[in-house]
Amino acid sequence: VQLQASGGGLVQAGGSLRLSCAASGRTFSSYVMGWFRQAPGKDREFVAVISRSGGTTFYADSVKGRFSISRDNAKNTVYLQMNSLKPEDTAVYYCAVSRIQAMAVVPSQYDYWGHGTLVTVSS
Repeated sequence: VQLQASGGGLVQAGGSLRLSCAASGRTFSSYVMGWFRQAPGKDREFVAVISRSGGTTFYADSVKGRFSISRDNAKNTVYLQMNSLKPEDTAVYYCAVSRIQAMAVVPSQYDYWGHGTLVTVSS
């Protein structure tokens, strides 16, 4: 599975961005999909995860109520809508594929990773 994330950029605090992650292959709908982020000098952290059907989502407390994960299985794409952005949201954002049948929140539970897209939020 190959993943290509896009949509990052520079935005002012309070602004919005929508990240996309396109996946190759014909089994996209069989995977749990997640978003993680990594700020400079910090460990990669969980942001959001969505079930195979898209019916269940789960978020990190730090983004709950501001970010929304969704997916379009017909387009092999997962999205991350980010609203009310804060400077502390600045990071490289990664999408990832998990083959486990649960809502994975730990990086080691993911099997394939995209290259990441940089989000910079200015104050």
